[in-house]
Amino acid sequence: MKKLNWLLMVMVPFMGCRKPYNPPAIGGNGSYLVVEGVINSGTDSTTIKLSRTVNISSANTVTPVLGAIVTVVSDQGVTFPLTEVTNGNYVSAGLNLDNSHAYRLNIVTPNNKQYQSDLAPVKITPPIDSLGYNIVTLPGVGIQIYANTHDPDNNTHYYRWDYSENWAFHSKYISYWISNGSMLVVRQLAQQISTCYTSDVSSDIVLASSAKLQQDVLYQAPIAFIPSTSEKLESEYSILLREYALTADAFNFWTSLKKNTEQLGSIFDAQPSQLEGNIHCVTNPAEPVIGYLSVCKVSSKRIIISNAKLPAWVATYPYICEQDTVKNYTYDYYNDLVYPPHTLLPTGPAPMGLTPPAVFYYSTPICVDCTLRGTTTPPPFF
Repeated sequence: MKKLNWLLMVMVPFMGCRKPYNPPAIGGNGSYLVVEGVINSGTDSTTIKLSRTVNISSANTVTPVLGAIVTVVSDQGVTFPLTEVTNGNYVSAGLNLDNSHAYRLNIVTPNNKQYQSDLAPVKITPPIDSLGYNIVTLPGVGIQIYANTHDPDNNTHYYRWDYSENWAFHSKYISYWISNGSMLVVRQLAQQISTCYTSDVSSDIVLASSAKLQQDVLYQAPIAFIPSTSEKLESEYSILLREYALTADAFNFWTSLKKNTEQLGSIFDAQPSQLEGNIHCVTNPAEPVIGYLSVCKVSSKRIIISNAKLPAWVATYPYICEQDTVKNYTYDYYNDLVYPPHTLLPTGPAPMGLTPPAVFYYSTPICVDCTLRGTTTPPPFF
């Protein structure tokens, strides 16, 4: 496979000016295949995401590859098809692979190009012993989530983690009233829009190795830091951690990718390095392909952190919010709060003790309606 120089842009300062440089590897109309995911040898599903690189100047950030034929193939020629779902994701139910054999990924894109990963052995990922957190004050105030794991057979040595997060959050202001089309009425419990739930997936590359240790043990390996001011910690927060056992070559690939994507920015940081994966274009061997395909049984563990177990931290609302008032039965009352498109939302009545209220408080929808950023349906584990 031709090595792909991961240098995306070099800014050269000269006499106070900076001129962008686009390396030949990303120049022209080059669009290279990006393969993300692992072949899960166990009972859980396997998901492979296919996309194309985009030029730095492009307005698009993700270009999914649709309509591809994706299969897992064993060293004996046994095939396991993956089904396309959405946004370039190809999925298979639990494969339950034979750990004594090696496997590869085979991809045929709609333009009839064929891509193939090297045969890779099945790595058995040890269970995650525990998942926890520490309250820290340096270098920042918040919680440091960590994982403990070990391999009693001393065979793993190289680890990677990713995770998904869920948390509850609140709107800045609570809306006690709602429009019925002709006037404001009291909002019912089923209509509440002040408590919501949302989710995210990790973007950082989290790695650790015990190769230089006498025992294959990792103690309090750092996974994620959450600042004390984050909305994630204002009520309930959950993290589902997934652990992957890697080969030495896979670990080196992810280490290089981490340096190239997360640790660049000054002349004192690690410099861009050539990145070589284990996926190749069979149709055109000179074409770079980005990604590394591992085969392993994935381990996972979830914890839920309640705000009641944390210090009295105050979350910072992500938007600037203010309230104002409007008199009942006025033009602004009907135009802004009652009739669609509801550019403003009522929060509560001004404390005058009148029914119906003579004055209403209101604010912008993003400060009142949490469903603009989440859903009122909690996940099953909350």
